[in-house]
Amino acid sequence: MTADRLSKENEAEYARMTRSPVFGLVLKLSIPTTFSMLITSVYNIADTYFVSSLGNSATSAVGVVFSLQSIIQAVGYGFGMGAQSLISRRLGEKKNDEANLYASSAFVAAIIMGLLIMGLGLIDRPFLVRLFGSTDTALPYACDYVLYILLGAPFFCSSFVLNNVLRAEGKASFSMIGLCSGGIINIGLDAVFIFVAKMGVSGAALATMLSQIVSFVILLSYFVFNRSVVKINLLKASRKIKDYLNIFRVGLPTVFRQSLGSVATTLLNIMVRPYGDVAMSAVSIANKIYMLIRSMLIGVGQGFQPVAGYNFGAKRYARVRKAFNSAILLGTLYGVFISTLTFFLSKQIIGIFRPNDLEVIDIGGKMLRYLSLSMLVLGYSTFVNQLYQSLGFVLPATVLASCRQGIFFIPLILLLPRFLGIGGIQMTQALADIITFLVSIPFHIYILKRHIPNVIMDSDPYVRNPRESA
Repeated sequence: MTADRLSKENEAEYARMTRSPVFGLVLKLSIPTTFSMLITSVYNIADTYFVSSLGNSATSAVGVVFSLQSIIQAVGYGFGMGAQSLISRRLGEKKNDEANLYASSAFVAAIIMGLLIMGLGLIDRPFLVRLFGSTDTALPYACDYVLYILLGAPFFCSSFVLNNVLRAEGKASFSMIGLCSGGIINIGLDAVFIFVAKMGVSGAALATMLSQIVSFVILLSYFVFNRSVVKINLLKASRKIKDYLNIFRVGLPTVFRQSLGSVATTLLNIMVRPYGDVAMSAVSIANKIYMLIRSMLIGVGQGFQPVAGYNFGAKRYARVRKAFNSAILLGTLYGVFISTLTFFLSKQIIGIFRPNDLEVIDIGGKMLRYLSLSMLVLGYSTFVNQLYQSLGFVLPATVLASCRQGIFFIPLILLLPRFLGIGGIQMTQALADIITFLVSIPFHIYILKRHIPNVIMDSDPYVRNPRESA
């Protein structure tokens, strides 16, 4: 690709991100990012669905290893979201060389961290899965499952970076293709390895690992064949520790959000463990379904984040507000629909996984019904958090990211079961989400008043008339 053609493509992408109608742009970017997040959740929920046929111990083992998968996601998303925020703002400022530097550095860091997680985890798998709350009966299944998850950690971590770099430059459809391809392959291989090859839980984990490798190869190909504005070159990764710290600092809210998700899942497993594998299976299924639903809201937010970052860098503040409001509208419509559906069909949804286990359906159905109440407000708190992160306000973004599965969830999960038994376990996450929503309101008001003026800045050379900024 010639330098002249590359320059024209960069200018065209800049114009699209800073001049095209905001709602349509957010919607266009949200659709592929939502599908991408959906497919990421499918990696886990597909395994749960197929493994559920092997019994409650196998199902609870998948729930236990999900804590480790959350840590792997925390690393990948941490570097990926940190790079995305920095890249989108640098592209908005027309500092493409810095954008390339951050992309290359985040990619290298994610691979190294993935290898480190793999190496440490393989040292003692039984200790690792017990640490995450495995029961004695689920231990053999968890050890088998975690082996392939650890082997796939470097690919999983680095795929998140590649995915977020593409999103940062507005190429969300490219990232969707990579992740969707892996998700479809995962579902197909699950059936083959579990039922045809008779590999059991190991087959589900092997299917997940192979599908992650496929996604990695497809996402990497966009950079190898110069189909992206941002370039990744391993030789041009930064040799300065401050650049990696900067990426990590901006991605810190995501690291906290995902890591605390792992802590929350582990505590959930520990608190439900006295009730046996049936309860663990029910809670694991309900939690996976909720993660699937929430992932689609995160996808909507990831659609508006590059729009907000690009325009914040270009000082087009009215468009930043418009992008956030567009996400709120989309998230609210989705929240009302999915909340209503989940509330009235909670037991039927759990029954898809364990159709003949009435106890699992009852426990999981009640938990899912509690969670449906918080789905109405989940989008708002998620988007406020993502707004702070996309604009580079790390401390408040980290505080907000720590609320729902940390600051509020941890004390609630430790206290409520003591007074309400398993009912306390079932309602903890929903209650934590509602409190997080209330806390997000003053954060939203503050950032609008202090950092995003509702005016078109005279310093923006691309503004021709007031209508254009809308």
